[in-house]
Amino acid sequence: MDMGLAGRKAIVCASSKGLGRACAEALAAEGCDVVVNGRAAETVAATAAAIREASPGVAVSEVVGDVTRPESHARLLAACPEPDILVNNAGGPPPGDFRDWDRDDWIAALDANMLTAIMLIKATVDGMTARGFGRVVNITSAAVKSPIPILGLSNGARAGLTGFCAGLARETVARNVTINGLLPGPFETDRLRQTMDGRGLPGESLEDTMAREARDNPAGRFGDPAEFGAACAFLCGVHAGFITGQNLVMDGGSFRGTL
Repeated sequence: MDMGLAGRKAIVCASSKGLGRACAEALAAEGCDVVVNGRAAETVAATAAAIREASPGVAVSEVVGDVTRPESHARLLAACPEPDILVNNAGGPPPGDFRDWDRDDWIAALDANMLTAIMLIKATVDGMTARGFGRVVNITSAAVKSPIPILGLSNGARAGLTGFCAGLARETVARNVTINGLLPGPFETDRLRQTMDGRGLPGESLEDTMAREARDNPAGRFGDPAEFGAACAFLCGVHAGFITGQNLVMDGGSFRGTL
């Protein structure tokens, strides 16, 4: 299926590795110019080089910086002043017990996983509506629909972003600008290893924990980031213009709700 993305321009936040990288790769494969972003210059450069090799017909820009910082927002927008696509992504806050978190911990989580996305949407959505095409995809977490107790900071911040976008998505769709969420469950990423480190049984190694969790997933495995990237590319494509304000859970069937 042709997604109709050739020649489009995308900012993909936190895309030097993991699910963000998978989204950048999938968009580039559809002919979309992409801005690759991450905190480590070496990792950003390596990812950009790999995307250029795999998709030689597209332009790949590199923006090094923490996406949660306003100065990084300015650099992203300087690299791509009129994006057709914005993929919001930022590393999640650490797991733990809410009794151990103070106000600063909560503010940091809100800044990273709620307010950063809102500020970037604010900076780009009016241009999208004026041009008559736009796609915003927020990478959040399956915990938005099925909260994980040790990820309370993430549960709260990402749910806040989801609620905000639910309203805005209904205001922009008439101008062919959609806003949706992609909610990952367990994918083979560094973040997965971090969260699994706190879910081990007594005496269980990290590798054993991961093997057990993979077996317990209804799919019998963890997700491949490429699957996630493909879903992102579809939501960004021309065939998804009637999908907005939705939150697609990609977790291999772990969430057992019907809605």
